Amino acid sequence: MATITHAPAVPSQADRNRPKRRWGSMIAGLVILCVMLFPLYWMINTALQPESGLLEVDAIPHGLDLSGFSSAIGEQGTNLLTSLAVALGAVVICLAISAPAAYALAQFKLPGTKMIVFGTLITQMVPGIVIANALYSAYVDLGLVNSYFGLMLADSSLGIPFAIVLMRSFMVAIPREVIEAAEVDGAGRFRTFVQVVLPMSRNSLITAGLFSFLYAWSDFMFALTLNTTDDVKPITLGIYQYIGAHVGDWGSVMAAAVLSAIPAAILLVLAQKYIAAGISGGSVK
Repeated sequence: MATITHAPAVPSQADRNRPKRRWGSMIAGLVILCVMLFPLYWMINTALQPESGLLEVDAIPHGLDLSGFSSAIGEQGTNLLTSLAVALGAVVICLAISAPAAYALAQFKLPGTKMIVFGTLITQMVPGIVIANALYSAYVDLGLVNSYFGLMLADSSLGIPFAIVLMRSFMVAIPREVIEAAEVDGAGRFRTFVQVVLPMSRNSLITAGLFSFLYAWSDFMFALTLNTTDDVKPITLGIYQYIGAHVGDWGSVMAAAVLSAIPAAILLVLAQKYIAAGISGGSVK
């Protein structure tokens, strides 16, 4: 009985070029990553060489000199705690306002819903200095200048428009039958919102809260405009006061910048899967 043999398949030109394209994409990605991370590396590198001038910093630190971090913690530790308190308060205010607003725009047939959403997006295009100047006059009348709550309220306004649009796009995808089933079981609108809608919108809540925290944590305009004393001084103002015509201790400046970046970096790493789900979840119906 004759044995039939099959000739080995000859790889096509596309198959032969695929490993080259893979290596090319990997190298290009590494180059882009190095370019993006270089400022962070140089910031850490300068922080580890506090005795060197700005133009005398070695490309690679020869030792771990943490005196710059010690100085930064001693001088900016209170400011870091102030920023943390203000950012957390801004997140609470932002979610307390934006979550009910997003639910109403998503599930209630309100007249002019599209115009409201469009107007919410437009508010993000208004320059911050315009809002800060307007808020200052109102804050003087209300006695909110140089106060924690006043700064929390102002910083929360940075994240409210984004949070409303994000959570609305997610809540629109919640089946109406789920909400109707809760209402049939005797749950009112508020109870349905708290016990049904919010748990189902967890990813969008975490995403909106994280971005609200980052907005408040990095705020400089409101902190500078709405505070005339050092009673409430976030880390952004603390670093700003380092900068001058004759800055000699760049190690402490960069160490303070590194310390201010740590909370945001930790939150981004811990919440990255919720961010991806929260941003993409609203696009799937």
